[in-house]
Amino acid sequence: MKTKQTKHVDVYKIISVIIIAILAFTFAFPLYWIIIGSFKTSAAINSATPQWWPEEWVLDNYRKLFSKQTAALWDISIPFTSATFSGPTVPAAIRWLINTVFMAVAAMILTCATSAMAGYALAKKRFVGRTLLFSLIVCAMALPKQVILIPLLREMASLELYNTIWAVIFPIVGWPFGVFLMKQFAEGIPGEMMEAAKIDGAGEWKTFYTIALPLIKPGIGALAIFTFINSWNDYFMQLIMLTSTKNLTISLGIAKLQAENATDFGLIMAGAALAAIPIIVVFLIFQKYFTKGITMGAVKG
Repeated sequence: MKTKQTKHVDVYKIISVIIIAILAFTFAFPLYWIIIGSFKTSAAINSATPQWWPEEWVLDNYRKLFSKQTAALWDISIPFTSATFSGPTVPAAIRWLINTVFMAVAAMILTCATSAMAGYALAKKRFVGRTLLFSLIVCAMALPKQVILIPLLREMASLELYNTIWAVIFPIVGWPFGVFLMKQFAEGIPGEMMEAAKIDGAGEWKTFYTIALPLIKPGIGALAIFTFINSWNDYFMQLIMLTSTKNLTISLGIAKLQAENATDFGLIMAGAALAAIPIIVVFLIFQKYFTKGITMGAVKG
């Protein structure tokens, strides 16, 4: 009987591994094709017979990518002021990549900070309108961005933030999903620990920082990777809010190169490969939090 069960489990594992391998190959192949294509010649890319492995490795596509346009290395604008700080001139692709990393990291930090405090307050504090406020947040999760686009544009323009990287960062900070996720994690904080902190004389901020924050760190880690990916891939908002070359993100920069060089697929693939590297690195570093965030969200009520 045990032998039959063992064989059944082994067959199940083999079939599962085969299916997972096929799915992994299917999803990874486009990325492989982009990276390999960025090192091919134009003739190899446009050849009727596809080359699964380059016969000749070239760096011309990356040379063109870094020589097409130039921009200041940094051009930081202080929100709500006219002050800016510019750096030396570099290839525009480097500036676009820096813009995107800055945008994603800033949005990640600000979103995690505000969502952690808001989620904690909604989970552990009792105040008038608490249930209604949380219901509005849940409803906002289903609200398409297109619905709030016009008011958001007017708001950014009135604050003189339009066509700055902050116009993409600030709308992400108030992410309803972040508040919802952190509230679910904060629900698991034992009330006895908070009461003990109050008895010991801890104020609201100290209770949150010393008691609640360490307990919801897994949720913050999961929210961090979710926010980073969401901010990095938010092409629609970047397209609406950013117009000048120096303020473009890497995704918009690649789209601009594609419009200007419609037949130069090598250049486009080089830009796409450059854009994929940071997000792959971040995912590999924080993948355990990514998985934990998915599983936690599935089991918490």
